[in-house]
Amino acid sequence: MPWIEANLVLVAAIAAVVLLLAIWLLLVRRRTRVALTALDELGTAGRNQTLIDSAPVARRDAPLAAPVSPAAADLARLKGVGPKLIAQLNTLGVTSLAQIAAWDDAEIDRIDAQLGRFSGRIRQDDWVGQAQLLESGDQAAYQSRFGRM
Repeated sequence: MPWIEANLVLVAAIAAVVLLLAIWLLLVRRRTRVALTALDELGTAGRNQTLIDSAPVARRDAPLAAPVSPAAADLARLKGVGPKLIAQLNTLGVTSLAQIAAWDDAEIDRIDAQLGRFSGRIRQDDWVGQAQLLESGDQAAYQSRFGRM
């Protein structure tokens, strides 16, 4: 003990060095090390050439959407009817404007009850009126009542 008291400054300096060394070792271990991959060995020009030579993700001549069936295209002419409604109508057996144009109040109520979250859209968007005008081919009357197609 008398030695430590006599050399207190030296002991404090050694303790400080040991503490700093421990902190430095902890920080060095936490650094992220980036491993050199085969792609990095190519360099920038090599990476670019690899991307150029790789197969394309999508073909340029591939269709952007699935082909539309004639029945779906027919029903899509109605304003307010999109792909989800067309699919739901098809499951209910509704595939043409002629069917919708012939609906009476009872048929509207029957179909409307099965439309779930689209319930009320038949009367709201007047599908029967739209279908009748589209089936008759009267574009002027359709446009004056429902707007452009």
